[in-house]
Amino acid sequence: MTIRDIAAYAKLSSADIDAIGAELDTIRSDIEESLGASDAAYIRRTIVFQRALEVAARLLIAGTRSKSGLLAGTAALAYAKSVENMEIGHNVGHGQWDWMNDPEIHSATWEWDMVGPSAQWRYSHNYHHHVFSNVLGVDDDLGFGILRMSRDQQWEPQHLVQPLRNVLLAMIFEWGIALHDFYSARDRADTDEGKNAARHLLRAKIGRQLTKDFVTLPALSGRRWKRTLVANLGANVLRNLWAYLVIFCGHFPDGAERFGPETLREESRGEWYLRQMLGAANFKAGPVLAFSSGHLCYQIEHHLFPDLPSSRLAEVSARVRDVCEKYNLPYTSGSLARQYLQTLRTIFKLALPDAGWRSLFGAAPPV
Repeated sequence: MTIRDIAAYAKLSSADIDAIGAELDTIRSDIEESLGASDAAYIRRTIVFQRALEVAARLLIAGTRSKSGLLAGTAALAYAKSVENMEIGHNVGHGQWDWMNDPEIHSATWEWDMVGPSAQWRYSHNYHHHVFSNVLGVDDDLGFGILRMSRDQQWEPQHLVQPLRNVLLAMIFEWGIALHDFYSARDRADTDEGKNAARHLLRAKIGRQLTKDFVTLPALSGRRWKRTLVANLGANVLRNLWAYLVIFCGHFPDGAERFGPETLREESRGEWYLRQMLGAANFKAGPVLAFSSGHLCYQIEHHLFPDLPSSRLAEVSARVRDVCEKYNLPYTSGSLARQYLQTLRTIFKLALPDAGWRSLFGAAPPV
């Protein structure tokens, strides 16, 4: 169901919505005022850990003679790439550590280990997605332009193959993100020069990334170059699958609502907060899983406060849950498996036209 009036859906008065906005602003202020040396130490430790793990993984891959050693090295490399992508690259790109004024750990300078340029991602993701989350026709991340994720998105024959598209997207997720961000950069450029600059930036980043993974690093491995090449390819695919899983489980399971563009008209701060809470979903995770997912198991809190350090979201979640209980608002959460199975069900449901769904099951898909 697409929400057209947030206040009516949540059964809240204007005073309630303003009060929610004030309470959430207080949470933000409390965290911002408490940021300090321990938070800075956290991100620096994380970067050291990630880089040490990557070096160890590459040494194992190049030095091992066994298949089990190669598999272990590839798995370790995939985990290192996942940490760099999600707990470091994604969160640094959101400006979560800009308050440190460290030029090496800053949203304006960090370039992540993916084929898409960070600069193009920052605009597409931080602005189009986070400001206009789950608004039909505005948030391009709603299905990434290739999947139908709401009944209010017009069905087309191409959607019949979206279950297969979903598998392909999962495997090459970094390429999907890169193209998605490039199209956003190209479309907002108002001159041919700007469009060409966006194209050149993407091509240059792709060239550097492919050279690193499939030319330079294999060459440095000498006679073991094939092992390194295969390991790099395998680690990239595993990293893609994990990033896809985490992101889809935060945006598309049951309970993560979609919104009509009319909700943006004269949207107040409190209404924006409500849209973030209603449009995202968490999954249950302990400390290791939370770290491995870039703390995006707290997707609701991340959407409320995208520029607060990820390591503080567990603390924030308890207070956000209290706000939800106080105002009788849903707080969507479930196991990782449950959230993904619900997402997968939606992908399969919406591959069919509503009329076809009714003829098979007697009702339109409830999404």
